[in-house]
Amino acid sequence: MFLGPCLFLLERAAEDLSDRLTSINRRFDCAVDLGTPGEGLAPALIASDKVAVVVRANATTAYSRALGPRELAIAADEEAMPFREGSIDLFVSALSLQFVNDLPGTLAQIRRALKPDGLLLAALAGGDTLTELRQSFAAAEAEIDDGISPRVIPLVDVRQAGALLQRAGFAMPVSDVDRLVVRYSSPLALMHDLRRMGASNPLRERSRRPLRRDTLRRMMEIYAARFADRDGRIPATFELVWLSGWAPQSG
Repeated sequence: MFLGPCLFLLERAAEDLSDRLTSINRRFDCAVDLGTPGEGLAPALIASDKVAVVVRANATTAYSRALGPRELAIAADEEAMPFREGSIDLFVSALSLQFVNDLPGTLAQIRRALKPDGLLLAALAGGDTLTELRQSFAAAEAEIDDGISPRVIPLVDVRQAGALLQRAGFAMPVSDVDRLVVRYSSPLALMHDLRRMGASNPLRERSRRPLRRDTLRRMMEIYAARFADRDGRIPATFELVWLSGWAPQSG
């Protein structure tokens, strides 16, 4: 299957999530797709025949296609969710939760909104994502700018993720990792894909100075020298950390 630029991570997550749901011997009346960018997750949920209705909860309800007969859309913030306690059967999310400011608080809200024996199933970018780019930028800035600016947001690792699920009160918490290495013609091609994914740097602590051409050029040289394959293409690691946990049964 061809994975087009900018969508391949979401397509990978949607396919994996559908597979994971298929292995669960249960059908869910109502699922909330929390914050997932793009439009690939809700159709995958419905196609799995494990979900009756999907509520797409995002900061915006604007979508490029019409909602299906088993889809609803509401405007919702991952950190201030409008759902009643014990009202949702299933929460899913793909490549969104890594951007929330208070991940423990968001997980606690999800836990409260789940019905007893409800399920959370989510994928977020993990700590090894873009490790090559991080290292190359850090080395170039230390050499050219005499200081390092955080160019890529800090991301959770799989051990932290499991601990956060326990802290939020989930039963049978599980976290695991799926790693994908994508080869690009150059670091600029990678950065172009990241911009089109909407994965620009949201950190308040980042440097506000424009990226210098000398720094960018040196970063590209370091990236190629340290990581390039024999054919000159450069690898970029993407790590998906999967979280799953059940709301404890009542009584």
